[in-house]
Amino acid sequence: MSHHAPAKAFASQADLTDKKITFEQLSPHCWAYTAEGDPNSGVIIGDRFIMVSDATATPAMARDLIARIRTVSDKPIKYVLLTHYHAVRVLGAYAYADEGATEIIASQGTLDLIAERGAQDMKSEMERFPRLFRGADTVPGLTWPTMVVGGGDPTKCEVPGKLSINLGGVVVDIWHPGPGHTRGDTIAWVAAEKVLFSGDLVEYEAGVYTGDAQLAEWPATLEALRALGAEAIVPGRGEAMKGAANVNKALDYTKRWVESLFQAGKEAAAAGMDLKAAMAHTRKLMDPVFGHVFIYEHCLPFDVSRAYDEASGIKHPRIWTAERDKEMWAALQG
Repeated sequence: MSHHAPAKAFASQADLTDKKITFEQLSPHCWAYTAEGDPNSGVIIGDRFIMVSDATATPAMARDLIARIRTVSDKPIKYVLLTHYHAVRVLGAYAYADEGATEIIASQGTLDLIAERGAQDMKSEMERFPRLFRGADTVPGLTWPTMVVGGGDPTKCEVPGKLSINLGGVVVDIWHPGPGHTRGDTIAWVAAEKVLFSGDLVEYEAGVYTGDAQLAEWPATLEALRALGAEAIVPGRGEAMKGAANVNKALDYTKRWVESLFQAGKEAAAAGMDLKAAMAHTRKLMDPVFGHVFIYEHCLPFDVSRAYDEASGIKHPRIWTAERDKEMWAALQG
């Protein structure tokens, strides 16, 4: 008699339990809003203005973050930084308009990706994360930046553009350190307080989603971040890390995931495996190290798909649609 493991619920559809939210101060002006492996946001509170790094998935979720901010400051939340284009990061942006937001900041790479695939991504992510998109009817549509940090594509002889914003008593530097989680990743760095807001370029003890990644370049981008010498980091998912040793732990964790995954993808492609075999091959390497972490089973099939594609020479990630998501899931997790 054969025993079949039950099919795994698609992406995060079975994950309906609310996470415990932590809002903590990391330095005189920098705060972390973290939620047990859910997407994090960062907050920088100046004497005149506030900046939020990553806007949350919906205006309804953003209102929780705004309520936390209002317990410590009544200044206008003037700036919203999109670290990249993914829907769970950007669609809450409209909620900040009522709080004084006039500027939404993104890199040129992120703007290009919103134009190319933002609509498909929005539909795809809403199906993947029903809990995060409760109240999705409050989302008026795609989020478009008002300030774009240009440059940064070395293949076009560009140097990364950099934006420095004075919030009053604290300056935030915003730039694209290189491709990784996407080709438009953008960070906020408060040099005076050595606090880094990395978006999904860095995770800790949570799944590293690489479905739209540039895996070959990502490790070098992590080393560029390491060179900053941060003493605190707000990763995309996982707890805020305090102290240089812990910052390095988060960088190492992410690097190990990315390198293990891409190595397995290259081996699978070289051996002519199909995607299902590539998944099994990747699991041998990754399950023992990462199998316990939050959203591992959600991320892995998307990650294996991308690693296999990139190893096969597909440099520009294929667009995830709600339909492609479901087909891939049935093939790999069904």
